[in-house]
Amino acid sequence: MSERETLSDRFAFNQATAKYWAMDELIAGCVASGVRHVGLWRENVAEYGLDRTAKEVRAAGLSVSTLCRSGFFERDGWFDDNRRAIDEAAALGTGVLVLVSGGLREGSRDIAGARRHVADAVAELVPHAVAAGVTLAVEPLHPMFCSDRCVISTFAQAMAIASQHPVGAVGVCVDTYHLWWDDTVLPELVAAGPRVATYQLADWITPLPAGVLTGRGLPGQGCVDFDAFHVAVERAGYTGPIEVEIFNDELWARPGAEILADTLKAFHRVVSDD
Repeated sequence: MSERETLSDRFAFNQATAKYWAMDELIAGCVASGVRHVGLWRENVAEYGLDRTAKEVRAAGLSVSTLCRSGFFERDGWFDDNRRAIDEAAALGTGVLVLVSGGLREGSRDIAGARRHVADAVAELVPHAVAAGVTLAVEPLHPMFCSDRCVISTFAQAMAIASQHPVGAVGVCVDTYHLWWDDTVLPELVAAGPRVATYQLADWITPLPAGVLTGRGLPGQGCVDFDAFHVAVERAGYTGPIEVEIFNDELWARPGAEILADTLKAFHRVVSDD
């Protein structure tokens, strides 16, 4: 990325924001809108074809900001699946693979043991990731997802895992939707420096919808202090793409081009080049 690239140029459209937009239309839509970076999801890539996706993204002049997602270490077969995910990220040309740790095994109440297992699992994957040139970005999720989706709930917990490994091997995914509530996260972000592997924007809206997982708002629609997050991330030295990643049923029901247009508008409302 050029040092002269503006904050506006750093916008990255995460594929999940337009969940049902076909891959070829997504690529064409980003090009038509002047978007330079796109965050892709493994399921969509697999459906369209890994080689085909990589070829068409490169031909369009897009960079893949992240590949989402791997992890889910409580599941059988996690090791092989995560190694495949690392290879997929490398094939797509992205240096960042987002890891969501997974929740508790069925019937388990051992959250401390689950967190130790996540740390051990990441350690097992590091040699393959380093060889592939891919950073494993551990993503902490809001505590309400702890039991079934992600036992890593705070930035500090993610950093405790990342700091056991070289910079560039393991980092942290900063998602405002999941971290806005944490009163220690901003100074921790600044101190993390190069451990910030990717930066994602989504807003927390209230009242929460019945489907909490799909209750994110576009930046500026809710109560997240994006100015504070952005200052902290900039002070950490992060200069990479800034993704907008929204899970929202009402948004998903709209045409992809409209979603992208409104996402760009929302991004510019909360991220200024001034």
